[in-house]
Amino acid sequence: MIQGLIVNSPKFNVVPPGVNETVFFPYTRTQGRVASDIKRLDELLFTLDDEAQVFGKLDYPNKRPIFSMARLDRIKNLTGLAECFGKSRKLQERCNLILIAGNLRTEDSSDSEEKAEIVKLYQIIEEYNLYGKIRWLGVRLSKSDCGEVYRVIADRHGIFVQPALFEAFGLTILESMISGLPTFGTQFGGPLEIIQDKVNGILINPTNQEEMAQKIQDFVTKCEENPQYWEEISNQGIERVYSTYTWKIHTTRLLSLAGIYGFWNYTSKANQEDMLRYLEALFHLIYKPRAKKLLEEHMSQIT
Repeated sequence: MIQGLIVNSPKFNVVPPGVNETVFFPYTRTQGRVASDIKRLDELLFTLDDEAQVFGKLDYPNKRPIFSMARLDRIKNLTGLAECFGKSRKLQERCNLILIAGNLRTEDSSDSEEKAEIVKLYQIIEEYNLYGKIRWLGVRLSKSDCGEVYRVIADRHGIFVQPALFEAFGLTILESMISGLPTFGTQFGGPLEIIQDKVNGILINPTNQEEMAQKIQDFVTKCEENPQYWEEISNQGIERVYSTYTWKIHTTRLLSLAGIYGFWNYTSKANQEDMLRYLEALFHLIYKPRAKKLLEEHMSQIT
């Protein structure tokens, strides 16, 4: 028992969500990838000139991409990632920042928090002169396009950064890892359980922008010195998801625990006692008064 909870009780079991491996799968798997979709999304991410969908034109599109995708709200902290990138001249020299996040204009949003983050992101781009180094996509992607976007970034040996101030679980982390993208995830919340630091991903403290920038920079340096290192982290991330976090594993565990709980619920002494108390209450409150009334009516008819 821990703090009043019987942790070994079948009542307490956690089944982590799984990633749909038919949509999200490694970039190296050519089967299932459509050439026209790859070309279209590569253009969208790196070169398309369309002010309705994209802000920013990259001076050097072939630099290694730092990629993130999330809602544009405070807790997801995409503005924190942009500021981290803006403060690091070394990262700007070697990488581009690609963000898929919400709306590009405040007038297109009805959410006050998103509006504030839109204004803040533009301010950061201006303050650190990130023109030519950042692309911000205000698009809504289909599920299949979402899966292919991760793979297009992986084709260019990019990285995925999830800089949330807190993340309950971290589904985008699973999606990026299974796609083959080396993944940097917040150490606050669910990613701490998913990522084994420096084995199949890297944990970051999003409240310490200098340290976060240094970790990304160290990774990029190591990849430049030893290209196999990117492949190593990529492969370990893929293996981590396939071994623990697929949709098939999720559903199998859920069904198994449902069976275990059903058996426990049927055999539990505590539940049997609860049921007996419930039946006794029904007897005294409903059936006994009715039986007494019927008996009285019967006796009155006889007399």
